[in-house]
Amino acid sequence: MTVAKRPFALFEWIIAARYLRARRAEGYVSVIAGFSFFGIMLGVATLIVVMSVMNGFHKELLDKIVGINGHIFLQAADSPLTDYDIVAKRAASVPGVDLAIPMVEGSAFASSSFAQNGAGALVRGVSGADIKHLPGIAGHVKSGSLDGFENSGGVAIGARLAENLNLRVGDKIKIITAAGVETPFGVVPRVKSYPVVAIFQIGMAEFDSIFVYLPLPEAQAFFNKDKQASVIEIFLHDPEKIDAMRAAIQVAVKRPVIMTDWRERNRTFFDALNVERNVMFIILTLIVLVAALNIISGLIMLVKDKSHDIAILRTMGATRGAIMRIFLITGASIGMAGTFAGFLLGLAVADNVETIRQLLNRLLHANFFPAELYFLSQLPAIVDPRDVASVVGMTLILSILATIYPSWRAARLDPVEALRYE
Repeated sequence: MTVAKRPFALFEWIIAARYLRARRAEGYVSVIAGFSFFGIMLGVATLIVVMSVMNGFHKELLDKIVGINGHIFLQAADSPLTDYDIVAKRAASVPGVDLAIPMVEGSAFASSSFAQNGAGALVRGVSGADIKHLPGIAGHVKSGSLDGFENSGGVAIGARLAENLNLRVGDKIKIITAAGVETPFGVVPRVKSYPVVAIFQIGMAEFDSIFVYLPLPEAQAFFNKDKQASVIEIFLHDPEKIDAMRAAIQVAVKRPVIMTDWRERNRTFFDALNVERNVMFIILTLIVLVAALNIISGLIMLVKDKSHDIAILRTMGATRGAIMRIFLITGASIGMAGTFAGFLLGLAVADNVETIRQLLNRLLHANFFPAELYFLSQLPAIVDPRDVASVVGMTLILSILATIYPSWRAARLDPVEALRYE
């Protein structure tokens, strides 16, 4: 009976382990192996952290943008949107639609008596019932209340806008719009002051610094939209099914409308984010590639240094395959150990990236993630198992490929030539 041989014999593992523990005279080999290990570890950890942060950016920005703006937008075509209540009810009746909210939108300038400078604002008129269901507003009110918003005669504003204008609940905000009253001398800008009844924080700096919410009837009067809505925003249960939902909603509303969705409004932004993510992945992969090249150089030097030992092993009966497997184990062990260490380090950093950012800010007295530039008030990180698997798999493949040529050279070594001058 023939006994199947193990692919890696015990003596191959023992010799490979001895080569990994180089003696003092061969210290340069262990130094190169150490650099290879740390290079792979840092490369894997950096890739995991960067991919996680980019995933966090994408999800947080998508949630914030869609959470405050909706998935599908209906605007008037042919005639003003005076039947917005009927259209909103028809759209909301479509299976898969969570919410349909009529709004009046307009640009304005906001100021207060407590700040020298004003700020641009996007004023939105919504009903008191609808504002409590807006995903970006509901549950994010920092101070004040939305109870009785419809009849309050006041406004709800973003936290950063309140900070910029030094406003608190109960203070008055002045809103100015160019679309004012028509007179024989032209259009006179409309100016009106409203008490602040609620301050919300969406978590996206750009939105928190521009949004002002008015009761729908007040916004209609302010922007000369008598009994009209500017847009109906529709929130879907599953945004990924947006193409099918667009067709169903178009049939349900039973009137001409101009329909757009969040992909069309934010396509450039999210395309740029995806390109940046892919470029970062390619650039950081070079770290792993350099570490793999270090494995090649380290193994070639090890083969040259161990040529005498290889020749003796060959004369004792070791096959070319056994010699090749010894050096495959040696090089692959460095790559696998570095990958595993980088995997653990990357997960640890990704799970605590916001804590690390805050610590660095305090230690270095700097702001490494300004909300004004990156839109978000916190550094997000979401670990995607698929990204981690691709990073780990790619690194292991590169590490193994890096060992093939040096191992092949070791297996091709002629024992007669190696021992000729002994």
